[in-house]
Amino acid sequence: MEKRSKTLLVATILATLYVIYLFSHFFGGVSDATSSAEAVGASIATAIVMPHMMMFLIGAAFGWLGVFLRKGWAALVGAILYAVGTVLFMVYAMFGVPILILGFVGYSKQSKINKAE
Repeated sequence: MEKRSKTLLVATILATLYVIYLFSHFFGGVSDATSSAEAVGASIATAIVMPHMMMFLIGAAFGWLGVFLRKGWAALVGAILYAVGTVLFMVYAMFGVPILILGFVGYSKQSKINKAE
């Protein structure tokens, strides 16, 4: 992992784990519903959180591109998508803010590594 930002790697791993948690929590709630009212409520909750989930999912994909290809622009796009996802669902800001901060720091470090080459 030489010449790669470890901070970017940590941010991307956290974002990936967070996306896995979100999908399992919200889609699991829909499938585990015992009544139609529970299923409707879980479906509405999932629909409300879906833009947040999609931003973090796409951001994590760009984060992995930034890690493996060592591209600063991909890391920046991922960090911006984390920020947008956090703004779209402020209730989960406590999870999104650390990931987006690490994403921007990782982008900065990756850019410095790329310039030093």
